[in-house]
Amino acid sequence: MKVLVTGASGALGQSLKKVFRNSFCPTHKDMDVTNPKSVNKIILSYKPNILIHAAALVGIRECEEDKKKAWAVNVEGTQNIVNALKKLDNNCYLIYMSTACVFAGEHNKFYTEDDIPSPKNYYSLTKLCGEIATRQYKSTCIIRTNFAPKQQWKYPKAFTDRFGTYLFAGGVAKGINDVCKKKPRGIIHIAGGKRMSMYELALLAGSKNVGRMTLKEYNGPPLTIDMSLSTKRWKKYRIK
Repeated sequence: MKVLVTGASGALGQSLKKVFRNSFCPTHKDMDVTNPKSVNKIILSYKPNILIHAAALVGIRECEEDKKKAWAVNVEGTQNIVNALKKLDNNCYLIYMSTACVFAGEHNKFYTEDDIPSPKNYYSLTKLCGEIATRQYKSTCIIRTNFAPKQQWKYPKAFTDRFGTYLFAGGVAKGINDVCKKKPRGIIHIAGGKRMSMYELALLAGSKNVGRMTLKEYNGPPLTIDMSLSTKRWKKYRIK
């Protein structure tokens, strides 16, 4: 089985490399998703059976400040992947990594695969548009999740009033491996079984000196307040 992973330099990508040990992980230099020729060259020459598309521009503020780049990477880049797979025409199984942030997160509910997305910022909008692009390709699984690397929190503070059913990147990678074994199509939520705040997540990840903050202290683009997911189509995972 030939597995190709995009975005292998990111937190999730690093974990995917450990789970899919023999996967092909082209660098940005080798395969720029915004360049159709680059994408076609890699996909048509490697001929993957599974492609995990994890490459994305994920910074909410960055996406808001450079919408052209965010659209090029998250939407046009995904479309380039889809177009190349259509040309390859070997029924390659495509996994598109989406986000819990496609939901508004204002109703203190656990979102399932049946709920209707309502993005609150440009990052979320581009990820939802990426979902729409992948639906043109029949052998696709859209995975929504929210995760963090299991390491020191990279910010001085973490929200006590922003929530999610978080997993660590390694747990999401194992969930993706489970999905690859059964190859469901459509939308899947890979979610943890416990709703927690970002501050709780930071402590669980190993941070001891992270400070507390609330959304009242935040000044920036709109945020998804509650990213809690549930699932009707898959199993839940324990964060560990």
